[in-house]
Amino acid sequence: MSTAHEAVLDNPALASLTGPHARFAERRGRVLRYPADVSPWVALPDDPADGDWADVAELAGPGAQALLIGFRGTVPEGWEVTFRAEGVQLVDDGVAAVPDPEAVRLGPADVPEMLDLVARTRPGPFLPRTLELGTYLGIRRDGALVAMAGERLHPPGWTEISAVCTDPAARGQGLAGRLVLAVAHGIKKRGETPFLQAAADNTGAVRLYQALGFRLRGTTVFMGTRVPEHRTHERLVAAG
Repeated sequence: MSTAHEAVLDNPALASLTGPHARFAERRGRVLRYPADVSPWVALPDDPADGDWADVAELAGPGAQALLIGFRGTVPEGWEVTFRAEGVQLVDDGVAAVPDPEAVRLGPADVPEMLDLVARTRPGPFLPRTLELGTYLGIRRDGALVAMAGERLHPPGWTEISAVCTDPAARGQGLAGRLVLAVAHGIKKRGETPFLQAAADNTGAVRLYQALGFRLRGTTVFMGTRVPEHRTHERLVAAG
């Protein structure tokens, strides 16, 4: 059962950018976003109006894609929905978090390998500066990065575990679960609660997270929407 403490997870990008991740926030009116090379998520208010969508367009730019979490409404006329996927949220419900002796802290020098691993495994958005959002841990075999997991959204009191991925050649060894527990240990050590988000049809991942002690909190939505190109023309007319 969801609690008042969990309510910030309904709009986690907004809660992050107005809270612990405020240092990353690019703002226009009531709309916030992460820098384009940090994270693609855009945070809308819970009750977006026409003016808020205009602010999304100004922040993202004409023809750009804005990614939304938890938005179940409709986009304005002229905006293209590029994808819409049902998702789930899972929260710590007795996770036996523990450090992993093989896990190493990943840093800026590891980003090229991290981007390569993400490109091959597609765990979700990961960009050149996503590492700055929190702690990322990896496991190497023969010097090569074969698995990783880290911290992404950060609503007050919570930290999301994200970018959980394993090289296909190293699957079946329990590396993803070990890294989730290790990242969760760091989150809980500082007095926060770990949570996860996943595509609803990624049943294997959901089963793994539940086996590790995460509880299915509820559903969410991941949506991509494209800003109309004609806004460039509108700005040029206004400037002239």
